[in-house]
Amino acid sequence: MKNYGITWTDADGVPHASGVSYDKPSADHRKQRLEEEGATDVKIVETKPGEVLQPQA
Repeated sequence: MKNYGITWTDADGVPHASGVSYDKPSADHRKQRLEEEGATDVKIVETKPGEVLQPQA
């Protein structure tokens, strides 16, 4: 199974990164929800098990 994380910028311009791993359908759903909430630059990134994403400034 492949793991995915998400990075995004919230409506206030603050960069974020997911603290959990998603499967692809769950990552797609989370991306959609973030965009509906006003997040921008939402990216789904393939990760390795145990990898922690850092927010992109």
